[in-house]
Amino acid sequence: MNTLLYLGLGVTLVAIVGLSIWSGTQVKNGTPKNGLGVVAGVIMGTLIGGSSTIGTAQLAYTYGMSAWWFTLGAGIACLILALVYAKPLRHSGATTLVGIIRQEYGNTAGMTVSLLSATGTFINIISQLISATAVIAVVFPSLGIRSAVAIAVVFMILYVIFGGTKGTGMVGIVKMLLLYITIIACGGLVLHLVGGVSAFTEMVRAIDNPEGIRFFSLFARGISTDGGACLSLILGVLTTQTYAQGVLSGRTDHDGIGGALLSAFLAPPIGIGGILVGLYMRANAELYPGMVAKTALTTFVTAHMPPLLAGVILGALFIAVVGTGAGLALGISTILNNDIVKRVTHRFDDEKKLGHLGKVWIIAILAAAGFLSCGALGDVILQFAFMSMGLRGAVVFTPLLCALWLPGRIHHRYCILSAIAGPMIVFLFGVWKVFPVDSLFIGIATTMLIMAFGLWQGNKRGIKR
Repeated sequence: MNTLLYLGLGVTLVAIVGLSIWSGTQVKNGTPKNGLGVVAGVIMGTLIGGSSTIGTAQLAYTYGMSAWWFTLGAGIACLILALVYAKPLRHSGATTLVGIIRQEYGNTAGMTVSLLSATGTFINIISQLISATAVIAVVFPSLGIRSAVAIAVVFMILYVIFGGTKGTGMVGIVKMLLLYITIIACGGLVLHLVGGVSAFTEMVRAIDNPEGIRFFSLFARGISTDGGACLSLILGVLTTQTYAQGVLSGRTDHDGIGGALLSAFLAPPIGIGGILVGLYMRANAELYPGMVAKTALTTFVTAHMPPLLAGVILGALFIAVVGTGAGLALGISTILNNDIVKRVTHRFDDEKKLGHLGKVWIIAILAAAGFLSCGALGDVILQFAFMSMGLRGAVVFTPLLCALWLPGRIHHRYCILSAIAGPMIVFLFGVWKVFPVDSLFIGIATTMLIMAFGLWQGNKRGIKR
């Protein structure tokens, strides 16, 4: 490791964390209202993290173009969020997605959805911590997994507790600029090293491929698996509090919708650089002894970039991971405070006390995720991300859809049954693999059938508070 690399890494981390803390102090009272750019920063600052960069390169190392589904699906999801969901969300009068469901189906339904949705979001924090260890392992190869996870947890806590939503948004803008420079630089360098696009294509075709993987296919893992991954991303984004929080934080409908729309166009290109790097490292694996798939991107950066630039890039990647994990923790904290704590006690009616409790939640959530990340959960980063998105979608998507567009038509018992049955079906059929389709399709179909039956029953309002 070169001294200049450490310098670039250190300066980047200090600058971004400092910006987060400073921007957070600019909001003294009340909920911040953001412009279009900061709304996009909130969404992208959480959406584009370890799974979109390090995880994409890792999956591309094994399966090629199918690794694009995380950022491509994210772009499609943000487009739907902007054009279909943003205005109804902003006009609902609720501060959380679960709050919309509670308004329609009552406290029991709201509590059920809150806990299950938070669990799905929590799983994705684990994938970000695993991604963080991929950066730390390259910079400090002798550092143990527990120490690496602890460092990531500390940075996530600093990022979100002192920055809040405003800090997340402003840092998200800076992070996106750095990541675009990083991805363009890495992708361009790969093409330069191999001699252009046609040479890259020939290099990939020459990869030793006894499994017969179609590296240039978006469905290299099968239509069911990769189609399920896309659906997971779409439903996960539409049902995750953090992204809704970004839209709701906009000053006007134009800012909320515009921020989501901007995110839709910015997300997909991020994955291309990771795919180029992943396939390049697979084709030249013999040049990097000891490298594992999850360090494909970080190993490429340290091996081929000038040391100072490599340090800046590693810092940007680390902050990308930290920002996503921190944003998810902020979303869970918001759900727990607004949809559970406020409903069971009046001890935290004071906003200042509620804010302090939110920070306690964030520390507890990240500490628990850190503890689990040190265990034998495996290193397949995108697997955790897709699982998390799918579970959240199975819990929230159909009840939210019905609450927004079919108000007063379905009894609350069907919402509760849908929220419980959806993720159970996704998990069980994901483990057993009885049917040749992704379990998320089965789970969502189940929730829609339950809610359709409730609609058919013709109960007028049915909410029992």
